[in-house]
Amino acid sequence: MKLSANPWAAVIKPEKNWAADNGGFPLLDEEVKRYLSVIPSKNQLRQAERPFYAFLHFGMNTATGREWGSGKETAADFTIEAIDCAQWAETVKASGAAGMILTCKHHDGFCLWDTAYTDFSVMNSPYGQDIVRQAADACKAEGLSFGVYLSPWDMHEKTYGTPAYNDYFCNQLTELLTGYGEIFEVWFDGAKGEAAEAFDYDWNRYYETVRRLQPGANIAVCGPDLRWVGNEAGKTRKAEFSVVPEYLTRAETVQKHSQHREEDGEAMKALASSDEDLGSRAVLRQAEKLCWYPAEVDVSIRRGWFYHEEEDSTVKPAEELFSIYLNSVGNNCCLLLNVPPDRRGRICEKDEGVLRELGEKVRSITRWPVLEEAPGELSLDEPVLFFSFDEARDLGYCVLEEELGKSQRVEAFDLYLKLPEGGVKKAYSGTVIGGKKIIPLSAKAVGAALVIRQSRGAPVLKKIGFYGAEGRDRS
Repeated sequence: MKLSANPWAAVIKPEKNWAADNGGFPLLDEEVKRYLSVIPSKNQLRQAERPFYAFLHFGMNTATGREWGSGKETAADFTIEAIDCAQWAETVKASGAAGMILTCKHHDGFCLWDTAYTDFSVMNSPYGQDIVRQAADACKAEGLSFGVYLSPWDMHEKTYGTPAYNDYFCNQLTELLTGYGEIFEVWFDGAKGEAAEAFDYDWNRYYETVRRLQPGANIAVCGPDLRWVGNEAGKTRKAEFSVVPEYLTRAETVQKHSQHREEDGEAMKALASSDEDLGSRAVLRQAEKLCWYPAEVDVSIRRGWFYHEEEDSTVKPAEELFSIYLNSVGNNCCLLLNVPPDRRGRICEKDEGVLRELGEKVRSITRWPVLEEAPGELSLDEPVLFFSFDEARDLGYCVLEEELGKSQRVEAFDLYLKLPEGGVKKAYSGTVIGGKKIIPLSAKAVGAALVIRQSRGAPVLKKIGFYGAEGRDRS
């Protein structure tokens, strides 16, 4: 391609692209090759293709109206009489989510399944049925993936704080990983009360148990496969890298970095992590070991994580949830949206309505394709990608995806649109692409150009798609 002959050249200045300038950074020196050697596992790659799923906080706290239990509850205190897991799964699917993770045991120690290792379970409550079984079966019926949350901190179990507790925990983990079908994610919480016994969890043993019994599962947060984004407000970084220093896989297992009090949850929601740098070249250069450790954004649809009737007014509107979706799934992250069932054992009507609206918005992104291509690896002879539409089209979104099997490469890019009257305008300037970058657009165009300004080696794009404005709900 002779760029000087291209009518866009003077506007988009393609001479300053990865193939020529690369932002002044080396394109493929030995250090960059080290970054590119880091790629996702099969499990991580599979999850990147289904990056939106739901969290269901449900249990003793639902019955008692608390966020954290006291450790003094009895099984009889779980007074919920009916549970409709089919409604949970149908609502989650309608939201556009691909899976569901259930809080099988929260910090209070109450177990939602038929466990052989404690009497403090749903089987000894008035309800008397295995809720984990019901939830797993409901997910299977709806084609949803099923995951489990198991709190390492346990206020109720008498062996907590002794080596015997690691046996207890692994025994219960084994029950969950062998009795309920395929598990797509195991979520380990780092929260631990200030007054809790000083005790080091045997994390390596926990991980070995998961790998052995559910080799297809990712281990999240206090685990090596998915990292906590750093807040519970749905915020992400401007540049959310998946290649990061290996020591970050242990960050949340260190108790001082985790939640210590029930009220700490509100402070976490106020954190702004947009200035945090986890994966730039400057950071990676200082790290001896690197790993593929993508971010998971956990955020609740309402103020609390468990259902409280007095918080019905805090349910986030669909527009806000959709914004979180665009800034998480559309910014190289997974989104774990918490939806807590109420004391009737159902997702309440207000939450359900919002989730259905969210699902329509998510599906609308790609509903009206204008052009979809799979560029593959860019060559030095084609440093800029040009696209022509069959006619002037009202654009709603552009969706970009890198080929993650080739690592994460793009560090900066610009998107231009060619206008029907002949002009060209810059529609977006971005940093990373990763698994998915969703760019909202609002313009009529006859073509587009993608300029990669900076990259680690030659960019490898799995997909680029342009979609009609009809695909964006403007309400």
